[in-house]
Amino acid sequence: MNFSLFLSILRARWGVFALVLAVTVLAATVVSLLLPKTFRATASLLLDYKNEQSMSSALNPLLQPHERLSHMQTQADIITSEKVARKVVQDLKLASVPALRAAFEKQTDGKGLIEDWLVAALLEKLKVDTTQSSVINVSYLSGDPRISAQVANAFAKAYIDTMIELRVNPTRQAAAWFDEQLKSLRASLEDAQARLTNYHREKGIVSADERLDVENARLGELSTQLVRTQDQTFDWTTRGQQARELLRRGGTLEELPEVIANPHIQKLRSDLLQGEVKLQELATQYGANYPQYQRLLSENQSLRAKIDAEMRKIMAGLEGSARQSGQREAELKNAMTAQRSRLLELKEDRDELMVLTRNMESAQRAYDTALQRGVINQVESHVSQANVTVLNPAAVPARPYRPRVALNVALSVAVGTMLGVGIVILMELFERRVRRREDLDNAWDAPLLGALNAWQPAERSLYGRGAGRALPSPG
Repeated sequence: MNFSLFLSILRARWGVFALVLAVTVLAATVVSLLLPKTFRATASLLLDYKNEQSMSSALNPLLQPHERLSHMQTQADIITSEKVARKVVQDLKLASVPALRAAFEKQTDGKGLIEDWLVAALLEKLKVDTTQSSVINVSYLSGDPRISAQVANAFAKAYIDTMIELRVNPTRQAAAWFDEQLKSLRASLEDAQARLTNYHREKGIVSADERLDVENARLGELSTQLVRTQDQTFDWTTRGQQARELLRRGGTLEELPEVIANPHIQKLRSDLLQGEVKLQELATQYGANYPQYQRLLSENQSLRAKIDAEMRKIMAGLEGSARQSGQREAELKNAMTAQRSRLLELKEDRDELMVLTRNMESAQRAYDTALQRGVINQVESHVSQANVTVLNPAAVPARPYRPRVALNVALSVAVGTMLGVGIVILMELFERRVRRREDLDNAWDAPLLGALNAWQPAERSLYGRGAGRALPSPG
């Protein structure tokens, strides 16, 4: 079927098409006028992601786009929750309205709770729309325009109150929990501080690091003295061994370096040498029995005795110095051993002190953190405002939201047109008629005398001027 055939069929059955279209439009108009009117009131809510009453809001990062969409959907779910709807029922005291109680008794025969029935009825007519922005539209449908606006505003208020409740109740519970925890944490902190103070008092510690530095310095000085004493002991021992080795080989003490380097012995030896020279002169001049010779001989013997005594003193000094140096070395070794033990004790004390200090610091940090969190929850538990404000309250609608007469009529025209065209085509299929020249060619093998076109009439008649039409026009 081409378009020209379609137009031919539509022209031939125009009455049927017009009747179907008219009936459809009339039915839609009548039904639209007879349907009960429904009014829609909308309240707009603005969500602010910044919470000015929160002490921790500055720590919250900015929400990403997908997180904001999820947050908006969460808010929409909260608005359509039974908790918010039940609060609307309580705020508007709908359970005490006689008409609503009668409807409840009629529908449920008094079974169940009227609050549950009202909650389901409210949520059925509630609609929440979210967009890319931070605005949420709360709409309610009702046959009474004032009731639709009243319920929409009640949902907005109940949602804000619920948000405050959902925020305040957990923070109050957290604040109470932190108060209990702070008591135990304060007791732990005081116990750690007391143990640290008692340890300082028992050990006499003012500054552990300073005391350890002093003891380390003392150990270093003892070590230096021990090295010096060991060098001296080695030196005195070496000198004594050299002296004994000299005597063992048949030498005399006069050959010792200490004796040679002793100025007093050198002076005595010089005096003795001078006396010997004078003694020889006297022996040559006067003889050995001369009194002055005897006196000078006695003086020389005395000088020799002094020299021998001084050399014995030097030898004894070498041995005594070696013994004293050995004793001093042993004393220093014992002192170093004691000092090392003291340092080990101080290090153990310092380690224990560090453990006590760390315990006290850990208890202090835990207490400070809990105190900070407790203060934040204590402050936020007294929040009186939510981060949601009513942008536009719901106003009483002047026009009904449903039925939409103009829209229904427009849709009925479209539906009636399609329905009329369908009926015309069905009638043509069940009752086939000749509409075109091709229909004769296909059905009968008859000769073609001419073709009359009602859309474009012939300019002159078939039998000349003044003659009538050869055939009636089709249709």
